[in-house]
Amino acid sequence: MAFVFDEAWVNNGQLVVASDTVKPPGQGLGKGADRVRHSAYIEGPLQVGQTGDFTTQQGTVMIGKDGNTGASKALYVKGDTEVEGNINATKNITMGGDLTVGGFASWSGSIVATTKLFDIEHPTKGEGYRLAHACLEGPEHGVYYRGRLKNEKVIRLPYYWKDLVNIDTISVQLQPIGAHQDIIVKRWDDEYVYLQAQGALPINCFFHVYAERKDVDKLTVEYEGEKRIP
Repeated sequence: MAFVFDEAWVNNGQLVVASDTVKPPGQGLGKGADRVRHSAYIEGPLQVGQTGDFTTQQGTVMIGKDGNTGASKALYVKGDTEVEGNINATKNITMGGDLTVGGFASWSGSIVATTKLFDIEHPTKGEGYRLAHACLEGPEHGVYYRGRLKNEKVIRLPYYWKDLVNIDTISVQLQPIGAHQDIIVKRWDDEYVYLQAQGALPINCFFHVYAERKDVDKLTVEYEGEKRIP
């Protein structure tokens, strides 16, 4: 039995709200004798909730706050959810489980975590084995530059360091190779670190140069509270 009201009709338990020019629901809701009973197709847009929550047609389905019983959530889903397309959230996302990202993840702010690590398939043992390494941490937003110096007296810093780091925070660690060379740091600027060895010996060493970033706010190491607030 079918009931038709203007551009809405019910046929064998299926509700359709659409203009006469719109074809009946397709494979998603079945056709004819194979139609899914107690299903519904609405051409849209569809708005649910308080009438004043939307002033323009912002989506095919627009769900606002409950204007009837005062439910605390606009949408509550039990079961898995799949989205084909982008998700844009203007407020916080809270998760009680794991987040798996198959592509590139980008943040414009900070990542706050108890630990930070990578976990990959073991490069030597292969399938069935994993390798995990954790990040070295410290009380600053630090960067480093490392390498080897041979028969030279100057460490050339990356050209962009002058705009990235506070030059006054630079520290240098040197590891002589092959013999004691009594290498010292004579001075440094925003482009070079100048070294000197005892008795003008040729320098052969590994080096690590550390510095603190100046393009972001300094890290607040200790603070009062239950969690970090952005």
